[in-house]
Amino acid sequence: MTARIVLLVTSPRLPAGLLTSAAWDAVRSAPVLTGAESELTRAVRTAGAEVRVVTEGATQALLDAAATGGGAVWLAGPAGDEALARELGLRLARQPGLAELELMYGSWDPPGARLLDAVEVMDRLASPGGDPWKRAQTHRSLAPFLLEECYEAYDAIGADDTDALREELGDVLLQVLLHARLAEDLPEGRGWTVDDVAGGLVDKMVRRNPHVFSGEQAGSIEEIEANWERIKRAEKTRDSVLDGIALSQPALALAAKILDRAGRVGLAVPPPLAESQVDAEARLGASLLATVAAARQAGIDPEAALRRATLAYAEAVRAAERPTPHPPT
Repeated sequence: MTARIVLLVTSPRLPAGLLTSAAWDAVRSAPVLTGAESELTRAVRTAGAEVRVVTEGATQALLDAAATGGGAVWLAGPAGDEALARELGLRLARQPGLAELELMYGSWDPPGARLLDAVEVMDRLASPGGDPWKRAQTHRSLAPFLLEECYEAYDAIGADDTDALREELGDVLLQVLLHARLAEDLPEGRGWTVDDVAGGLVDKMVRRNPHVFSGEQAGSIEEIEANWERIKRAEKTRDSVLDGIALSQPALALAAKILDRAGRVGLAVPPPLAESQVDAEARLGASLLATVAAARQAGIDPEAALRRATLAYAEAVRAAERPTPHPPT
């Protein structure tokens, strides 16, 4: 019977002992070799299997172990030990009678596993010995960067550039991770971690989507939105329908948001009349607010409308800057 060599690949992002039953059967039934000590080697030894560390000549060591014991298992390192797999595969292609080679996944990355890498890298950057610039930041000093990255993601969406959007969302995520890492160093009783951020988000998503997580019947989109608002109001004790609106957002978007909130609960509060204002700035402000209200009534996003007109004007400015070609003489 031909000996079997198993290259056992595992996810470095999961607990070391979290292996499939087939992987555990493999390490318990044949000699186990690996290139370095790790959490996985310790977990396998704890389960009763012997593990031998081989720093040189891994291919021959595997072939010798397989010939002696009828099989062998190689515990691959975090990067998968592709060079060894290639060398062993070429050797067995030339001498197929030596052993059969099998690639086995003992565990694999779940969706979102690279987020763990991102958290680890950020921790390294923002810890002693890491990046001095990041360690010197505060939530307040980073605030402009968070806005800037969100605007750049918005631009990518407007341009229908999904590759750029992927990159820009990564920059937004960087800001989230850095804020969370800095929060770990706040005084006792005030600190929190990225897990607190994610945990709060998960709890909120589950609470506000009972039609998905609690077996409630899902109605129309309008009914789902109304249910979301009802749950949100029950969660937050607020004195006004306007509580919770980000007052630092651009004035045009702020005006649209306030008008929308008032309209949702049926508050018919008319905007101030421009003619009744006492100075030119107040008259202009009232006029702009009335324009935003008219846009809302027409179902038009005033922010998007002004952006479209402004970008068209910007193109006209660029065209005017171009030198006028002189007619041939």
